[in-house]
Amino acid sequence: MGFISDSINRIQPSATIAVSTKARQLKAAGRDIISLSAGEPDFDTPEHVKAAAVQAMAAGKTKYTDVDGIPELKAAIVDKFARDNGLQYKTSQISVGTGGKHVIYNALLASLNPGDEVVIPSPCWVSYADIVMLAGARPVFAESKFEDGYKLKPEVLDKAITPKTKWFIFNSPCNPTGAAYTKDEIKALTDVLLRHDHVWMLSDDIYEYLVFDGFEFHTSAEVEPQLFDRTLTMNGLSKAYCMTGWRLGYAGGPELLINAMRKLQSQSTSNPTSITQWAAVEALNGPKDMIARNNEKFVERRDLVVGMLNQAAGLQCLKPQGAFYVYPSCAGAIGKKSPSGKTIASDEDFVTALLEEEGVAAVHGAAFAGSPAFRVSYATSLDLLEDACRRIQRFCGNLK
Repeated sequence: MGFISDSINRIQPSATIAVSTKARQLKAAGRDIISLSAGEPDFDTPEHVKAAAVQAMAAGKTKYTDVDGIPELKAAIVDKFARDNGLQYKTSQISVGTGGKHVIYNALLASLNPGDEVVIPSPCWVSYADIVMLAGARPVFAESKFEDGYKLKPEVLDKAITPKTKWFIFNSPCNPTGAAYTKDEIKALTDVLLRHDHVWMLSDDIYEYLVFDGFEFHTSAEVEPQLFDRTLTMNGLSKAYCMTGWRLGYAGGPELLINAMRKLQSQSTSNPTSITQWAAVEALNGPKDMIARNNEKFVERRDLVVGMLNQAAGLQCLKPQGAFYVYPSCAGAIGKKSPSGKTIASDEDFVTALLEEEGVAAVHGAAFAGSPAFRVSYATSLDLLEDACRRIQRFCGNLK
């Protein structure tokens, strides 16, 4: 019997963090590296949010708090859900954790048993499946296709559900594809869940505000109120408020689940950082004009990257309506050889050779359960993006 637990041996380290770490190491060693791997905006946290944190520290608000959030923050979250999503929660139905990943982890660990199944549309964020496996349950991937704009078809969801299914995890706009579902497209999926009343829905809305081209965001329980009592609506501050390092996520859901999540959190991390919580109150209640300004820049960056990647030999890139990623297919590069003589047999080979030979860090599609493709984050400057895309064009053009 090994010393390390079976549950830990079932999972892998986060692929996105691993690529970002490797890119930093190469940069530190003197290589000219452009990293397009991290899922975080390059914009700074808004000044009024930083000021609220400073004021909280000056006022001595640096002690332990309630395990899953101060009352003031829970009230701000209740107001946010009502104002932006038409969802009516009580503060007893709110959970606050140290980031969206923590909230998802709490929800799944508090509800899953060995043998349970969780349906996840693929391509998907790297951590969903590993958290499911950590709980001893089984991830079931429901594939969305390039030709469908990487949007899951209801019949594919329906086919993936079995009597063992406990959750359906839904992320729109999606990491890694940027696919954003319309109200009608969400309704088609929630109609499937109405026929399977044993399945709960985890709606990951972390990219809610990062939508473009006049797209209107809708969340699952808003679209189908009949699912309200078996939906966990998760969100956070990292993406729209440029607060990745502050670590704060939150969710609204049935008290049965929220209470179980609180119990787990009380024996693991305990409360999120008190200072971050007070900054979060200001973020949710204060001005949000910076979101529209940032989105204008994201659109400019997206359009540049999509245009240039579609000019690269062997790549096809859709134009997404949300988040800050593109997810180009590299099917046309598979089977070829790089200038250094390495055979590109997979998307992992593609991104490894791209990093080693051209100094561009991206994340391979297999990490997101969607191959052959790779994820590019365009949350960096236009100059760096243009340079990176020229390198990608050169790399693809030199494949033989």
